[in-house]
Amino acid sequence: MRIEHIALWSPDIEVLRAFYCRHFSCVAGNRYENRTKEFSSYFLRFADGARLEIMQKTGISNRTQQPAHGLAHFAIAVGSEAQVIELTNQLRAADVRVTSEPRRTGDGYFESIVLDPDGNAIELTI
Repeated sequence: MRIEHIALWSPDIEVLRAFYCRHFSCVAGNRYENRTKEFSSYFLRFADGARLEIMQKTGISNRTQQPAHGLAHFAIAVGSEAQVIELTNQLRAADVRVTSEPRRTGDGYFESIVLDPDGNAIELTI
């Protein structure tokens, strides 16, 4: 078994699509629209085939408490410690919020954490 994709609600999937395509080299599929349900989505494909679905729908609200139960973060492996540091610095220079600087964690991971435009935590790791 494997995870087929992760899905995120967004107030603006065009902003989120541009972010992941620009910074993580995702390739976006065609925009799907269901006007009756006021729903739109994109599937974004990473180089290794992993996919992220970003979805927008009228009436979806933001979480009011952080942290909240549910998705805490998702991790993107970038290849090496040097690449974690480099991408973290590139994202910072692009005004992306870095919430945890590159570091070795107690459980042995080397990672940093950044937030996408909707505030979703992305763990950059090797």
